[in-house]
Amino acid sequence: MTTGSGDLPRCADNSCITCGDTAVEVTVVELLADDLAVVETGSGREEVSVALVDAHIGATVLVHAGEAIAVIQEGS
Repeated sequence: MTTGSGDLPRCADNSCITCGDTAVEVTVVELLADDLAVVETGSGREEVSVALVDAHIGATVLVHAGEAIAVIQEGS
């Protein structure tokens, strides 16, 4: 889900990669305020919540419904 005011696309008709019914692996490319992060999905960038995990730039996280639920690989 994209909630920021930057250049990231906004969700329309639940079409965000990270908002679907299946959890997906994405890479954290930027950490934002309020426990949010910009992630690379392979189809573009989206903003997701990282409130439940200890995410770092470069980390691969598992995201479901716009929420990072696990860090599965630490980036360098």
